[in-house]
Amino acid sequence: MTLRTVFAALALATAPALVSIPALAQTVPQTYTSEDSNLAIGGYDTVSYFSGTPVEGSAAFTTTYQGAQYQFASQENLDTFLGDPAKYAPQYGGHCAYGAAQEAAFPGDPEIYAIVDGKLYLNYNADVQETWTADQSGYIDSADEAWPKLTGDAPANRPAHGS
Repeated sequence: MTLRTVFAALALATAPALVSIPALAQTVPQTYTSEDSNLAIGGYDTVSYFSGTPVEGSAAFTTTYQGAQYQFASQENLDTFLGDPAKYAPQYGGHCAYGAAQEAAFPGDPEIYAIVDGKLYLNYNADVQETWTADQSGYIDSADEAWPKLTGDAPANRPAHGS
């Protein structure tokens, strides 16, 4: 375990809601998927978040992006995603946006999300999201800086915050 990982874990542990968050492997994949599935966002249709009501996708409408399988509720949503995947893919690959700001990788909950400046962000749980929401812009800036360090290179879907 690296010193950075230890400090990140300690920083997260100091927030009462974060004490029991399980850390991901030290090598952070570009897109978060569970151990038993290669589905991004737990199988939710990422395009549906932008219409205001996230829904689960279907195995009938799938594509692979950044090594993970994305499912969609319709052919229309799949086609929309294929037209500009970076626009619709969750930031930090679906990892928790607050965790990324703390230079740590934790799973994002597909039901705990926010759309900020046209981008989808997931958080670990509602308590973490409340903390993150208190300074979204600051946490996004911190996560934007930390994310390349966690993944080993700059994510494809990370234009500068506010652009």
